[in-house]
Amino acid sequence: MPTIIAGPCVIESEVLLQTVAEEITRLNSLYDIDIIFKASFDKANRTSITSYRGPGLERGLQMLTDIKSAYGLRILTDIHESYQATPAAEVADVLQIPAFLCRQTDLLTAAARTGRIINIKKAQFLSGRDMRYPVEKALDAGANEVWLTERGNIYGYNNLVVDFRNIADMLDIVSTVIMDCTHSVQRPGAGDGRTTGDRRFVPQMAMAAKAFGATGYFMEVHPNPDHALSDGPNMLQLSDLENVVKNILN
Repeated sequence: MPTIIAGPCVIESEVLLQTVAEEITRLNSLYDIDIIFKASFDKANRTSITSYRGPGLERGLQMLTDIKSAYGLRILTDIHESYQATPAAEVADVLQIPAFLCRQTDLLTAAARTGRIINIKKAQFLSGRDMRYPVEKALDAGANEVWLTERGNIYGYNNLVVDFRNIADMLDIVSTVIMDCTHSVQRPGAGDGRTTGDRRFVPQMAMAAKAFGATGYFMEVHPNPDHALSDGPNMLQLSDLENVVKNILN
């Protein structure tokens, strides 16, 4: 069974988390799967200083705890600072290392020492084969399980390109390689102080990754992505998640 991760980019409100969690719970029951719920308590790498970042560590983790308790979902959240690893691990089943930070040794080792699954996103400036070094750091620090995630490479200015061969290369390093189907359609910084993207291609990203042997899929979803507070242009419409999941499972 493939690993599927879905949820909003950033925690905006309790209502948003509940709306997405209800749909994920429905799909889990309908298809007998275990979609992991994803949301960020802080987006520390936004383009502009004025961009919305989230409710912060304490409030955000409490909101994720409430979702976990109410819906019984596994939780993934990302961390940007070493000190966030221990408190985040009290709630999250999977700690995610953002792509730009995947070589930060202290962050990797702090996450690894929690005993949680570590999902390391491949940097936009690295090849799939380069990811053996972040994995080595995490394993050396005591990580029990490490995943890798493909999310595209920088291609000129304000654009990304996905080399799906990276999936095969990373499968030589770890057994779980996830395709980030939404961040891979970003156009970083292309929107006058914000990142834009093109969500039309999210389903195709999933299918292409499946053909290259991906064992997992990451999708940020929102009931109204055009009004989302972060990454709206590349987030999948929540109502479209079921079709993508069905195609992944077929």
